[in-house]
Amino acid sequence: MDTPIVALTLVVLLFSKSVPVFGTIDILPISYNDVNRLEFSLNLEFLAAEFFLYGSLGYGLDRVDPQLAKGGPPPIGATRANLDNLTADIITQFGYQQVGNIRAIANTVRGFPRPLLNISSAVFARAIDIAFGRDLRPPFNPYRNSINFLIASYYMPYTVLTGYVEANPNLSGSTFKALVAGLLGVKAGQDGVIRALLYQRRDTRVEPYNITVGEFTNRISELRNTLGRGGVKEEGLINVTTSLGVGGIRVSTGNVLSANIDSLSYGRTPAEILRIVYGTGNERRPGAFFPNGANGRIATILSA
Repeated sequence: MDTPIVALTLVVLLFSKSVPVFGTIDILPISYNDVNRLEFSLNLEFLAAEFFLYGSLGYGLDRVDPQLAKGGPPPIGATRANLDNLTADIITQFGYQQVGNIRAIANTVRGFPRPLLNISSAVFARAIDIAFGRDLRPPFNPYRNSINFLIASYYMPYTVLTGYVEANPNLSGSTFKALVAGLLGVKAGQDGVIRALLYQRRDTRVEPYNITVGEFTNRISELRNTLGRGGVKEEGLINVTTSLGVGGIRVSTGNVLSANIDSLSYGRTPAEILRIVYGTGNERRPGAFFPNGANGRIATILSA
């Protein structure tokens, strides 16, 4: 059986109580307006905000800017990470950048309450186990130290970034295009910083697993490609395929930025993104970071 099929089967069994019937891959386009697309991104902005804020400060939106959460339930399993001073400083900045991004979106569209988020160590551990095809012992804990937290952070900005890349050419209003361009710039910056910090440590072995940081990123990217079911739309930090690499030319075994053969950022549709953040490979089957599903019209349409 092919590796992607095995990985997807493991995802279904571990993240779902029953095996779901997968939805149709994006063959027919669904029409979303500018408001729908911008509101959809709020789900991912909330997720990254709470993860970064709690990880660096030990508290989240409900303390930093409660009105932005609009009464949504507090995240599950959120806790402060054991970070070194430099990482804590960077992640704190990311957290407050997320607050600003949510505020900018809320000032443009009505939005919705923060969805129920699960950012517990168990969710990350389960995803890592699936990525490696075996249970790591002890379970991976993103809050244990700086390297673990940065590996977990590898999940965050890039997922949002790909959504904005896909959305921007489909927007019609100049106000929305300008806002998404600004949001995309920040997400690209965050992702670049995270990848650079991890790339610096790419040969460092993550204890106690004796697995390198570079291998962790490769496995996570492979898992997201499998879950998204939209082809290869990201690569890890090391040993990327020759056809991708840096500008499609094999000049290094490294891959500090994720991009296509022309070094352009990949885009992912809302359905692909939900399959990834739900951890099920199915936009109709919530789980993982969104146990009750994402909010907004797009998520509602895709869940039908």
